[in-house]
Amino acid sequence: MNKILHYFPSISETQKQQFLLLNTLYQDWNLKINVVSRKDIDELYLRHVLHSLGIAKVMPFMPQARVVDVGTGGGFPGIPLAILFPETQFHLVDSIGKKIKVVEEVVQGLQLKNVKASHSRVEDIDEKFDFIVSRAVAQMETFYRWVKFKITKKNTHTLKNGILYLKGGDLTQELKPFPNATIYPLSNYFEETFFETKSVVHLPLKANV
Repeated sequence: MNKILHYFPSISETQKQQFLLLNTLYQDWNLKINVVSRKDIDELYLRHVLHSLGIAKVMPFMPQARVVDVGTGGGFPGIPLAILFPETQFHLVDSIGKKIKVVEEVVQGLQLKNVKASHSRVEDIDEKFDFIVSRAVAQMETFYRWVKFKITKKNTHTLKNGILYLKGGDLTQELKPFPNATIYPLSNYFEETFFETKSVVHLPLKANV
């Protein structure tokens, strides 16, 4: 939790309490439904919460922006981002029902009013968004096919509407088909060794209107 305060010192008291409560909620739910690996649950704030918030370092979301988290799993990166940006609307989507059950319970436990959760494939969601976030659920080429028609036309942020993707390792080959993608190494923002090979990839998308 101290890591969150170190990198995001201006969060409110409500946000502090919500971030603190995350650990209790996930420890409890992980005993029932294994959504976070046992190796990672003890490093929840580093490997999941702070990692998710790497997107916030690259792109602080505006109030009323609409963001979809595709393949959210147990709620990452969507739930930490929803805590940090309470006036931004988040839609968390996963095709595995038991994971969305955990997301719904955690959202309720945190009393988040800006999160919607759906047991669905993103292709079947009839909405459009400013940004699509995710944590390496597929190769970029596959992910792009899933989400390329889900972007709104109006840009209101410093980065163009599109994908903000948490990825690790050497992305040279994977991103060859996407020359307009920009890589933001998380080691530029976080000092922990865990982030040395982690990045946020921004891929702008054209709206399909």
